[in-house]
Amino acid sequence: MILVTGGTGLLGSHVLFDLARQGRKVRAIKRKSSDTSMVRKVFSYYSDDPDVLLKNIEWFDADLMEFDAIGDALNEIKEVYHVGAVVSFYPRDHKAMLKVNIGGTANLVNLSLDKGVQKFCYVSSVVALGRGLNGNATGEEDYFVTSRKNTIYSISKYGAEREVWRGMEEGLNAVIVNPSFILGPGFWDDNSGLFRLVWEGMKFYTDGINGYVDVRDIAKAMIQLMDKSIFNERFILSVDNISYQQLFGMMAKYLGKPAPGIKIPHFVTDMVWRIEAARTFFTKSTPVITKEMAFTTQQKYFYTNEKLRKTLGFDFIPLEQSIREICEFYLKELRNKVKD
Repeated sequence: MILVTGGTGLLGSHVLFDLARQGRKVRAIKRKSSDTSMVRKVFSYYSDDPDVLLKNIEWFDADLMEFDAIGDALNEIKEVYHVGAVVSFYPRDHKAMLKVNIGGTANLVNLSLDKGVQKFCYVSSVVALGRGLNGNATGEEDYFVTSRKNTIYSISKYGAEREVWRGMEEGLNAVIVNPSFILGPGFWDDNSGLFRLVWEGMKFYTDGINGYVDVRDIAKAMIQLMDKSIFNERFILSVDNISYQQLFGMMAKYLGKPAPGIKIPHFVTDMVWRIEAARTFFTKSTPVITKEMAFTTQQKYFYTNEKLRKTLGFDFIPLEQSIREICEFYLKELRNKVKD
């Protein structure tokens, strides 16, 4: 049996779908308060009978910090896909993010070693890597460098990666994947929120550049790496590097909306997060933009996927195709809401 953590999220639900449609028996960890309706929604994008596939999923209530519960979840498990993590740019979540992402991964690694898990795949992030030198794209050999510019999320993913590398040294057959910005459908108020914002008429963009990858490619690559028993390695998963202006322009094109046309200079984003910090300090509310958000949107990041292409002969979904298909999912949902 296979164990998947983070199964109710964007990537986790796609991993579950790919495993389920292959007829594999899966146990998926979720918190007691988590809703699995989004998983069914994702399954329904790609299957006319999602409920049949969902029968291959055994849900198990546990938290990554509950050592005994995770131990029970690992009974009879041969493979682990560790997708679950806390992702946030809000200061109020920093402690929880460090605790769960690092401590929860350590728990899972230690228990996997104890239980004799045969294969382990950990979903890290490109933010756990260093930056390519001399203008080169970041590759797997660019190692994390301590800096005041690092976000707490990047620190937490780097710390979690170290726990997995430690597990490898202790005999765990593990592989690490480092996705760039993940694009996928369904989670329109969260991971997929950029599509909703463009639909709602977002007018602004920054001059940052980032790497992007379709969520379906990540799930596909993870399963292929595990099936081929490729261990003690990590792989960047990213199809292309484009500017935010290009990204929003493609989204707008396929949503039938005007593309954002107002460029926000650095000093404006710096001013906005400071004003937000002051406002939320006195009102005790959630900031619209934080220092980490402002910094990230102004950076120019480039990544290479050469290692994965060579290792698996992997063909990524072209970025524009990915954006077009996600926009189609979004528009279809809007039409269905109108009918209801």
